[in-house]
Amino acid sequence: MKRLSLRHPMLLAAFTGIVFIISCNKFKNTPISSAEVDTNIPQYFAGADETFNAQIHLGRVLFYDKNLSVNNSISCASCHKQALAFADNTAFSTGFENRLTKRNSMAIQNITSPMISIEGSPLFWDGREPDLNSLIAKPIANHIEMGITDFDQLLKKLNSLSYYRPILDKAYGTGSTLSLEGMSTAMTQFILMFQTLHSRFDEAQVGSGSLNALEVRGRLLFNTTYNCVSCHNPMPGMYQSSGFHNIGLESSIQDKGRMDVTGNSSDEGLFRAPDLHNVALTAPYMHDGRFNSLDEVLNHYSHGIQENKNLSHVLRNDDGSALK
Repeated sequence: MKRLSLRHPMLLAAFTGIVFIISCNKFKNTPISSAEVDTNIPQYFAGADETFNAQIHLGRVLFYDKNLSVNNSISCASCHKQALAFADNTAFSTGFENRLTKRNSMAIQNITSPMISIEGSPLFWDGREPDLNSLIAKPIANHIEMGITDFDQLLKKLNSLSYYRPILDKAYGTGSTLSLEGMSTAMTQFILMFQTLHSRFDEAQVGSGSLNALEVRGRLLFNTTYNCVSCHNPMPGMYQSSGFHNIGLESSIQDKGRMDVTGNSSDEGLFRAPDLHNVALTAPYMHDGRFNSLDEVLNHYSHGIQENKNLSHVLRNDDGSALK
């Protein structure tokens, strides 16, 4: 792999251009107020019946409801902000007791396609959860994020809230109550709607749009010269990348990353390569949010790669040394 050196202004502009055009316009930020929930069911999914759309709507209400946390202070949307491609704009998110999470909140978009199995790429930075449906409960029960230790009590609380009654009737049948399975299913179906398919990058990839000359140069740098494509899937739509990589952020590894899941020392310091759609909105970058801008990210790959035992082979010279 060629050393990434972007000190020349035109090269930097071209490369930055291709990264930015992967981004769509900002998501419209329309959080739901728990005090005034619309019980009319929107047509979220064209052609689907009211039951399916009601389940998506239920998932949407749950996603924005702070009652899912033990002290009613944190919702899923607190750390996954709609206006920021469902990422967070701080290195570490604030939990229910104002303690900080261990890692940066990843953008939850393009996790998979609504038309295929939800069992796609491993989730979280370390890939510890393979299934979106199972993932839902993890932040809710996390001792820093939302703090729920008794799901029976949580469900009792949610079922006592009047605004869930008409939505539950439409989603799961008249008189139904919210269960952990029903909550996970509804939130999964809502999150699966977070698909970005129409950026200029996507349209150029499928032949329905075009790039300017500088952006074409940036795509060439991304795909061939600097081989970014070896870690980041450049295809439009769903993001399925099971790869984990050590990108030389530090010579002495502080966060074991994938090793926490597998127990293998060869996985120490490896993290999932994130989807780059809407990347211009998702700063700060990396698992620990250490880079505040895309320029800082590019500078790392240009001359900041640190040697360590698990450094990815794509970031090494032919003689095995780290790219500099």
